[in-house]
Amino acid sequence: MKDTDLEILRHSTSHVMAHAVQELFPGVKLGIGPAIENGFYYDFDLPQQITPEDLTKIEEKMKEIIKKEHKFERSEMDKAKAIELFEGRGEKYKVELLHEIEDNKVTIYKSGDFVDLCRGPHIEHTGHIKAFKLLSIAGAYWHGIETNPMMQRIYGTVFPTQKELDLYLKNLEEAKKRDHRKLGRELDLFSIHEEAGAGLVYWHPKGALLRGVIEDFLKTENRRRGYEFVTIPHLGKIDLWNTSGHSNYYRENMYFMKIDEQEYVVKPMNCPGHILIFKRKTRSYRDLPIRYFELGTVYRYEKSGVLHGLLRVRGFTQDDAHIFCREDQLEAEIIDIIDFISFVMKVFGFEFKVNLSTRPEKFAGTPANWERATAVLEKSLMDRNLPFEIDPGAGVFYGPKIDIKLKDSIGREWQGPTVQVDFNLPQRFDLTYIDENGQAKTPVMVHRAILGSLERFIGALIENYGGAFPVWLAPTQVTVLPISEKYLDYAEKVAKELKENDVRVEVDRRGEKIGAKIRDAQMQKIPYMLIVGEKEQTAGTVAIRERSQGDLGAKPLQDFLFDLKPEMSYNISNDGG
Repeated sequence: MKDTDLEILRHSTSHVMAHAVQELFPGVKLGIGPAIENGFYYDFDLPQQITPEDLTKIEEKMKEIIKKEHKFERSEMDKAKAIELFEGRGEKYKVELLHEIEDNKVTIYKSGDFVDLCRGPHIEHTGHIKAFKLLSIAGAYWHGIETNPMMQRIYGTVFPTQKELDLYLKNLEEAKKRDHRKLGRELDLFSIHEEAGAGLVYWHPKGALLRGVIEDFLKTENRRRGYEFVTIPHLGKIDLWNTSGHSNYYRENMYFMKIDEQEYVVKPMNCPGHILIFKRKTRSYRDLPIRYFELGTVYRYEKSGVLHGLLRVRGFTQDDAHIFCREDQLEAEIIDIIDFISFVMKVFGFEFKVNLSTRPEKFAGTPANWERATAVLEKSLMDRNLPFEIDPGAGVFYGPKIDIKLKDSIGREWQGPTVQVDFNLPQRFDLTYIDENGQAKTPVMVHRAILGSLERFIGALIENYGGAFPVWLAPTQVTVLPISEKYLDYAEKVAKELKENDVRVEVDRRGEKIGAKIRDAQMQKIPYMLIVGEKEQTAGTVAIRERSQGDLGAKPLQDFLFDLKPEMSYNISNDGG
């Protein structure tokens, strides 16, 4: 089934769900019910709270409606007449939507006794719905505005066949097990505290260690590729953001404050700061390209309703870089970035797909510069034989971009790396270099993040591995489990030698039985357990247990270390390609 056909099926099923809710819950007021990725939802204003048990009743009512094969009948109507129709039915939210429509003609769909304001299209009749499931209930403010009434949103999914639905539900259960918020609590990686502020992440020791390993990897690989490290302040005067254009194009996502009667901004981006460092002295064409890299923390306002664990936050750190180059160097720089991205995705075990995001309606700069920037991005992707899709209008206000979607181990997609070509900001900040003829020229700027935000990437990484990280990433690589307190000294001796060899190791000093210690280590998803008792102490060995393979037998500690060493660093060639 084509994506468009599946979207029509999903939207039609949302109408059937609304029909069922209307029959089961008199007095309900209807909101909106769109198709979404992997399913659909409908928002309801109800006089009572919907419960999970109610979902079963709604499903049964939907089956009755589906069985009757009600046709989806489309009709066109004057807006005034439609307002009269929905006012008569007490549908105040539909009336509000009608007042927001500029056209004098609107479309109405009827199926059985159910009538809805809708552009359509729909399937022929309800009988074409074969395999559906209602999934969950959530709260949602009308129009997403927190001062509006809170609606009850019912989510569902539908597929052409039961086999496809069963596979989706199986993957959904697997996704629940991998939920980074759940694993973040269980593995003691991070927390978010409402009393401190929504969307702000607190990294616990193990989470900070994981993040530190990733940061060290990024620093090493950026240094190898000729990037210079910079660090900029978290605040800047509003003048900086007026010049960049962010205060016009991005204002609703920015935080402002007054200091000594001067307006300041908590930085939402790192690029203006990197521009100021570039601009501090005269540059020659021989100096270019100049590549600045920073693990830069930024702050952006997101509505509370869209915040989601590490995936959607208000404060996050980007592995941010900006390249200042001549236009004749631009393609080579972009190809190097594409190669860098491909290398990093292999290291972390992600496949990926590519979008080329083009000029939005609201943009800065000239159409001609946008076309030049888009063309070089497209050519670079083609040079590397990377298939890509055009995402019309999804560029940022200052330039087009390559967007990378990561694919995890169960097929889900995550927003990741981005590459943006920018002719605009160098002109706004009057950046120049001196060319070979002694003339002042404007450089091109490339914005680049390989992981995107560390928070979102780590959230995706947790779910990709289900918390069972490879050894080089695991916060605790080895735990030593003494069978009883009598062997604690030997366990400490083993741990000391491991630490001297840069192994991240813990000793379980609790007075628990060994079975409980093993079970807890498994729950913590620690890659290796070294069990030590009288036999191991006497022989100078360790009994090795791996989290997925189980018992691997006893070995001298040095042999275990020899086997472990290759797993302690990322295991693909460090050639950058």
